[in-house]
Amino acid sequence: MKIFRLAFILMAAFACTPDNTGPSSILYESDHFSVYKDKVVQGNMEAIAVNPRHITSNYKSPASQTYSRFISFKFSLNEKDNELPVGVNHNLVINGPGESPVYVFGEKDAGTASNPGTYLEPNTSYTFRVDLSPVLAQFEQQGYYQAYDGSRIAQNEFKGVFLAGGSEPMTWDFVNLSNQGLEMKDSDGDKIYEITLTLNPYDEASAAAKEWQLKNNINKYPQFSSDQVLVDALYNMSLDETRQNVEADGTFRTGAKWEGVWTRDVSYSILMAYALIEPRIAKTSLLRKVKRDRIIQDTGSGGAWPVSTDRTTWALAAWELYKTTGDRQWLEQAYNIIKNSVADDQKTIVSKTGMMKGESSFLDWREQTYPKWMDNVDIHESENLGTNAVHFQTYTILSEMAQILGQPSEEYDQIAEKIKNGLNGYLWMNNPGYYGQYLYGRNDLTLSPRFEALGEAFTILFDIANERQSKAIMENSPLTPFGVTCIFPQIPNIPPYHNNGIWPFVQAFWNLAAAKAGNEQALEHGLGGLYRAAALFLTNYENFVAETGDFLGTEINSERQLWSVAGNLAMVYKVFFGMDFQADGIQFRPVVPKNYSGNKSLSNIKYRQAILNISLSGYGNEIQSILLDDQELENAFLPGDLTGTHQIEIKLSNKSFDREDINLVTNKFSIPNPQIRLVGNRVEWNPVDGAAEYVVYRNGQKQKTIRQNFVEIRKRNSFDQYKISAVDKNGVESFTSQPIIITDEDAIEKIELERFASPSALPFVNYSGRGFVALTKTSNRALNFEIRVKTSGEYLLDFRYSNGSGPWNTNNKCAIRSLYVNEEYTGSVVMPQRGQNEWSDWSFSNPHLVKLNKGKNKISLQFEPWNENMNVGVNRAMVDYVRLIKK
Repeated sequence: MKIFRLAFILMAAFACTPDNTGPSSILYESDHFSVYKDKVVQGNMEAIAVNPRHITSNYKSPASQTYSRFISFKFSLNEKDNELPVGVNHNLVINGPGESPVYVFGEKDAGTASNPGTYLEPNTSYTFRVDLSPVLAQFEQQGYYQAYDGSRIAQNEFKGVFLAGGSEPMTWDFVNLSNQGLEMKDSDGDKIYEITLTLNPYDEASAAAKEWQLKNNINKYPQFSSDQVLVDALYNMSLDETRQNVEADGTFRTGAKWEGVWTRDVSYSILMAYALIEPRIAKTSLLRKVKRDRIIQDTGSGGAWPVSTDRTTWALAAWELYKTTGDRQWLEQAYNIIKNSVADDQKTIVSKTGMMKGESSFLDWREQTYPKWMDNVDIHESENLGTNAVHFQTYTILSEMAQILGQPSEEYDQIAEKIKNGLNGYLWMNNPGYYGQYLYGRNDLTLSPRFEALGEAFTILFDIANERQSKAIMENSPLTPFGVTCIFPQIPNIPPYHNNGIWPFVQAFWNLAAAKAGNEQALEHGLGGLYRAAALFLTNYENFVAETGDFLGTEINSERQLWSVAGNLAMVYKVFFGMDFQADGIQFRPVVPKNYSGNKSLSNIKYRQAILNISLSGYGNEIQSILLDDQELENAFLPGDLTGTHQIEIKLSNKSFDREDINLVTNKFSIPNPQIRLVGNRVEWNPVDGAAEYVVYRNGQKQKTIRQNFVEIRKRNSFDQYKISAVDKNGVESFTSQPIIITDEDAIEKIELERFASPSALPFVNYSGRGFVALTKTSNRALNFEIRVKTSGEYLLDFRYSNGSGPWNTNNKCAIRSLYVNEEYTGSVVMPQRGQNEWSDWSFSNPHLVKLNKGKNKISLQFEPWNENMNVGVNRAMVDYVRLIKK
């Protein structure tokens, strides 16, 4: 009898043991990978959650197995793309160790190399060679080298010759060629520069099976458990990496390879998770990004703000921190900092559309998300979806803060409404049913129809999109097999990073938006993509290649990237348990896809003066019942003034919410944009490979679609601006070409500024007239001059300038001045950095459309308090002349 009873008990126990290999254990399944309750399977590779504190993985990067013998590359002077026209490269088939022919700088290949479709052996040593004689001869003859596009490099500003390319360890990131060790050397003085590289670098040890086991004490954090051990283990791994990302000074580091606090990285991370579980470190980190009671824009093209303008991500984090802590003193401090910051923005970056100008939020690597012809001035003038969503939310937050503090709030509501109207009026596209990427193009801007994942997610999360739009975004947005890409379609001939890349923190925000919009398929796809990568890679990498799903192959990557870690945690806090923090409490909106059904618990949640322990059962996005200490919790809202320890029990309705579709697509690339030129009365361009037709834009508006590679200019206005895009057979449109202005010669006037101020004695070259004027914080703080015009009307006014205070891609010394026309403030003149110590590299500032009177007009370029840049100490530019174009 006892034996029978024991056998019965054992049979019952086995019957109740979850089957982690059957259909019921599948969380997400696709042709590319599958996620189970306890493992991830991708081909013959798998990661297994042994228990909630241990994961093993035999993932092996396929990158070294598919490294092509066909190599495309260019040479570069001063880390700029200045050897050959855009899209024209040197091509070479490498069959093994050796050296290249001697290329002559600036000369195109005589023949055409074809791709053999075979792969190069790992760790192949190869030497690249280039003859720099033509450059050195021009230095000797005229003191500068003039590139194919007319740009010049002064002999005394020559820094070296570099190798750029698309095969590792080469990179197309021209501004970082020196940092990547890609400078070429002439060791014997024969004017032949060389560099030897190890192509297809491969470390055998990286292919070995690996594991993650919990290293740090994570008991102080909320403790999570569920019926999906994989999710539990990834949550604990993320807490483990959180501990590793805390510095000795009480701040967050940005990732394993990135020390220090970065404004947008830490802000998005705090918004997703760390306001709740690390409020003290979150506060310390945020205050590290404040100077002069203003938010620091610590990164961005051309010298940070106001080229990059998403520093207001700080406001989102600061508000979330107030909502989780209820700290009134912090609210007052944060309100003052945000208010001061946006006051400068209002003087500097407001567009006539009601939106804000500036670079895409986090997509701050110029050619990764912008056409190559756009310089940092163009990026400053663009109006981006994600950045404007952040600005909208900032003003919404300011209004709420002001109301709590008894301060006027109407102005902030009005600004927020203008931004929202601008986004819906200028960027929303009924077909395909989501927002466009940005307005761009100089003077008369055009909408880029590319999809931008972070911005789309924000429009849903911040209530910029209405319910109909939110559902359309989730149903129509392109989702690739391994997740949502930063942009879509991808840009051709640009290596993976933001382009052709998937970023887990963006995926996390997308998942939050999918949960809010009620699209179960989108959420399951997004959770699958997030959990696949973290499990197989055994860390929360910053990014991975969209096409392969591999962490190798992007331009830069790092383990335990802070916002990737936070994104993983947010799936528990803000999706499954649906904790929506408000100024006066927590609104619970749990969302659990059916495949993630079961029992979940989250304990030891430190919320203000309370400790919460929550149990959650079932699936769906409707609450069947919610109890606080065995009593019904009205409206699923937990008051913020609760104290002590409390039990919350949530039961979901077990109703699926899978009625909406998603748009699963293969990853796609657009074709290159045309390179146009004016020949007589025609705008011409070379045919673009893959183009079925071309779109003609005049003054920002689409005029017509044509098949030939030219357009006749039959009727000319006094001012016209043309640009052309290429469309492939599937209807995918390229970026537009660089615009060209068509106007009468006498409509353009140059006013030499050395006529109105003492010319500088600095030894820079390539200027116009008799010299140039230096603008610093101590000299020429007000540059006053007069302009005489024959007819009143609208004119485009800009300044030819140089700024060698820093590199193209980073630093914080963008020069800023205020423009006054006939004593009225017109806006800010923005003069971004153009290369470290490259003061002889001249270009034009942002243009201003001004109204001038017939005869004399007073113009003043002044340094005002709101013109302080992020460096504060150095705010310097050389100005050559004013360019005036009659419209």
